[in-house]
Amino acid sequence: MAKPVLSALGEMKLELGSGKEKAFGTWRLRRDDDGIAWAILDCKGGGANTLSQAVLTDLSKLLDAVEGDLPKLLVLRSAKPGGFAAGADITEFREARDEASVAERLRAGHGVIDRLEALGCPTVAVIHGYALGGGFELALACDHRIAVKGAFFGFPEVRLGLHPGLGGTFRLSELIDPTEAMTMMLTGKSAHTKKARDLGIVDTVVEERHVRAAVAALVGKGEDAKGRGLKAALFDIGPARKLAAGRMRSQTESKAPQEHYPAPHALIDLWESHGGDRDAMQAGEIKSFARLLTSDTAQNLIRAFFLREGLKKNGAGKSDIERVHVVGAGTMGAEIAAICAIKGLRVTISDVKLEPLAKAVKAAARIAREAHLSDIEIRDALDRLMPDPKGYGLVTADLIIEAAPEKPELKRELLTSIEASARADAIIATNTSSLELEGLASVIKKAGRFAGLHFFNPVSKLDLVEVVSHDKATKKTLSRLNAFVTAIDHLPAPVRSYPGFLVNRVLTPYLLEAALMVDEGIDPVQIDRAAEAFGMPMGPLEVADQVGLDICLQVADSLRENLDTSIPDVPEWMRKRVEDGHLGAKSGEGIYVWEDGKPKKGKPADHPLPKDAQDRLILPMLNAAVECLRKDVVGDADTLDAAMIFATGFAPFRGGPIRYARQRGVAEVVSALEELASRHGPRFAPDKGWKDIG
Repeated sequence: MAKPVLSALGEMKLELGSGKEKAFGTWRLRRDDDGIAWAILDCKGGGANTLSQAVLTDLSKLLDAVEGDLPKLLVLRSAKPGGFAAGADITEFREARDEASVAERLRAGHGVIDRLEALGCPTVAVIHGYALGGGFELALACDHRIAVKGAFFGFPEVRLGLHPGLGGTFRLSELIDPTEAMTMMLTGKSAHTKKARDLGIVDTVVEERHVRAAVAALVGKGEDAKGRGLKAALFDIGPARKLAAGRMRSQTESKAPQEHYPAPHALIDLWESHGGDRDAMQAGEIKSFARLLTSDTAQNLIRAFFLREGLKKNGAGKSDIERVHVVGAGTMGAEIAAICAIKGLRVTISDVKLEPLAKAVKAAARIAREAHLSDIEIRDALDRLMPDPKGYGLVTADLIIEAAPEKPELKRELLTSIEASARADAIIATNTSSLELEGLASVIKKAGRFAGLHFFNPVSKLDLVEVVSHDKATKKTLSRLNAFVTAIDHLPAPVRSYPGFLVNRVLTPYLLEAALMVDEGIDPVQIDRAAEAFGMPMGPLEVADQVGLDICLQVADSLRENLDTSIPDVPEWMRKRVEDGHLGAKSGEGIYVWEDGKPKKGKPADHPLPKDAQDRLILPMLNAAVECLRKDVVGDADTLDAAMIFATGFAPFRGGPIRYARQRGVAEVVSALEELASRHGPRFAPDKGWKDIG
């Protein structure tokens, strides 16, 4: 596989100027013999630069020195091989609740960025790798931007419930087509090298070895006198901007309802009210950002960011896994194999039939294309993926993943044959979604090297992997599996073997309650809308169709057999659909009819949805989550919340099931469960563990 751009940059000698150097904390300043000053950002203690308060304070001191002895040109560069700057230091945002204090800090930061923009000599930012958020805003304050091939720019703040807060709202919309600028800020999508040049974000794109020459060519040049164009000027007029803002607001509402995600709507309001008036935009940006940052939505989304980082830490260390063999080339096995190959591992995949193996290779090519790999990278990834109908790869694999259908006897038979062929030091893992591992481990002679790796469908889009332990699994096995999950850019969530493990145990009551509501005659579209109104990315019935009604049935039956809690039986209409082959999206029909990968829902029924519909769907998940904590299925509430957010999309702005329960009020949740139990049955009875949820 061709090396990714950022890895290749790490092996280059970055052009950081030469000459006598002065230190300004996180910045270094060098002046060369040509009268060019190089300001080099190098935050200590990490592989990335962030635009922390300290970085801005240090930059202010550097600017003092530059203003006292102006160079011919000031160049901003990063000393980090990975990129320019990754944005603000989010740790400084956690638990921020004082709007006035936040606004004061923002005004100070704006003051530093404004000084850079007003500097009495030309300025240029040279960007390799990423320039995101505050890092992008820093670059925008310069007169020129030079991009090294592979560089990309973006404002991901919207994913944290925010919008740009250091001048990005007005500087980007002044620099490029305002509608393109707004699209970047509203979606959080990045503009890579070519698009960045086409949009006008960068002046030129060069190879790293040509940076020095490109910088020298700018000596003596001031800010480019670029006209903003007729379209940009048109949006300085109120009526045109109002019309465009209306369209943006409508499109944004359909994807990110204002009730749940206020940041993009606040950005649209800001642009509509003050676009073209820099001073008003700046004042409005500061006020809006401070208000958003101190909201529950932003704080929960920021928490979700740190939950993700926490899961990554589970995989610290080395897995020493270089060769993977996957047994079973169905949908899950094919995607697991594809991701492993794309991430640089050598993979063999076996199946009793040849047709699934051919489909697995095609699926890998599709996943690689969707991941924006180059043609060479796709070729190299496919070269590492070997269809292996005879299972020769079993002998050489460091890790063998069994991904056969959810049939206990079939899995035990396969695991026995796998161990007979596997190396003595190879790890054997099962991708079972609900079967307890103790029963499967009973056929493994060296059970310490056996554990669960529960991926979620589609593997290429859902990052979470449950690393499932059992009593005989060794710490070394589990540690290597956690590190393996991190190595393939997924998120390891350590859990203990239990019916449904963690995610399916929590999610199944949600899906089953929706099925029972259908059985009561409630319209499926209305049921899904109730869940979406809560903030779920899709309703439970659409999820059931996506997962497969047959899989839902298997998991539900398994939980009902193995749990001492009240799991309702699956309604007969669902069993009948499975018997008739109506399995959901994969068969083209389930609860909904599917076309081109989407369900045909139509208009919801006219009759009103029961008032308790949303609680009937959501509270059983919270109840099951508390059970999993009480039973030590998962180590802590943060891991539980993270698993549900990253495996199921549980409303991130609510922070996860336990966070939501605490913010709503534990006593209120317990009372609501008791009320539901009195109306609908003992399946809603509050779990005994609620008394321990503070």
